Amino acid sequence: MTDEGSLPALRVPEREVPVPPTVSPEARAMLALGMVGPEPEWLGVELDAEGWKKLVAEREAAVIAMTGAGGEFVGATVEEEDLGGFVVYKIRPDGVPADDRRVFLDFHGGGFIQDGGQIACSRAVDFAKGLGATVWSVDYRMPPDHPFPTTVDDCVAGYRRLLDERRPEEVVIGGSSAGGNLAAACVLKGRDEGLPLPAAAVLNTPCTDLTESSDSWWTNEGVDTVLRGVFAPAFELYAGGHDLKIPYISVVYADLTQGFPPTILTTGTRDKLLSDTVRFHRALLRAGVEAELHVWEAMGHAGFLGMSPEDNERAAQIRLFCENHWASAVA
Repeated sequence: MTDEGSLPALRVPEREVPVPPTVSPEARAMLALGMVGPEPEWLGVELDAEGWKKLVAEREAAVIAMTGAGGEFVGATVEEEDLGGFVVYKIRPDGVPADDRRVFLDFHGGGFIQDGGQIACSRAVDFAKGLGATVWSVDYRMPPDHPFPTTVDDCVAGYRRLLDERRPEEVVIGGSSAGGNLAAACVLKGRDEGLPLPAAAVLNTPCTDLTESSDSWWTNEGVDTVLRGVFAPAFELYAGGHDLKIPYISVVYADLTQGFPPTILTTGTRDKLLSDTVRFHRALLRAGVEAELHVWEAMGHAGFLGMSPEDNERAAQIRLFCENHWASAVA
């Protein structure tokens, strides 16, 4: 979806894309499975608010059934704090001392419309154990009842609350997919409201341009085995009638010269959001911001579903980045 009118397009032949021998056996096995799950159910369907709620409930139930998200958490202590309409999950893994002041402020993915609640908390618990640090996961409100700007406002409120207990240099902000967008939007809006920048940001395959203009939205269509189809209905629902190019919605259009923390961005060559990630990385560099881009061979939007050495390598790279910036910030 673009607003540039009718632009020239390259017509390519139908083709087969082989599983490359250049990745681990685990990654090859995952790629050999092909498409994971159906295309977005909203394609060609007009949905009212109740229709969206029903669709999201069905999708979240499928995620819970597939992943076992929720239930009893092993290996971490989880507390909830109500911030007035939404909650923050405070997760401290076993072995992390109570006086360890490092915190990762996490925003969950889910296309801006789903995967909050027990799904967000369960994923954050797994992430906290891999990171070896406390994680605060913001269970922000979502459309159809709470479109933009409520979602971004909730993210900023979560950061503001964390700053009541931590110095900004003790905080890293991050997220994946829609959560990567919201992490960047939280930094930008918090900055514009006078809040200090965190020590660093972690943006995993972030959706940075909701106009679907980036090249890999089209070149990787049908190649990314997880993220596929047109997301315009969900993005428009999230935007709530606002221009999709507002910088707090599509963060790639933001003025980054006014300040942004050191950032790591991760993606893969089959990721539908590869170009969204690359464009934001270039925007950060043009603004003079310290930024690392890590691209994995044949990796799609969801990595290799956490089942490969490449997934482990990415997790280790993120942990190292966070530890380095926590250490340098508080030294």
